[in-house]
Amino acid sequence: MEKCLFCSIASGKRPTELRYNDDMVVAFDDIAPKARVHVLIVPKRHIESTATLAEGDEHIVGHMIKTAQSLAEKLGISNDGYRLVFNTRSHGGQVIDHIHLHLLGGQRLGSMV
Repeated sequence: MEKCLFCSIASGKRPTELRYNDDMVVAFDDIAPKARVHVLIVPKRHIESTATLAEGDEHIVGHMIKTAQSLAEKLGISNDGYRLVFNTRSHGGQVIDHIHLHLLGGQRLGSMV
């Protein structure tokens, strides 16, 4: 089994029910949801965090956001709104050292500021 949990899920070595799967990303429900809808969008290529993005990685980040937009529509939360969150490193709340985008919605979300 691979060291990185999200690499194992993305490669199919750790069976997980996927909400989305293409050549660049997978999406699946968070195991500790913070909202009625809480989906993680994870690139198949290992990137540690937003702090370690390399030149050219903006393409994958953009694809992650477009995937979230598509999932929000599919899950029926796009009209009322949703939140997209990248947590970065430990002080930013990142628990798994593999970049991932949280899609949260399905209810009114409180202010973060």
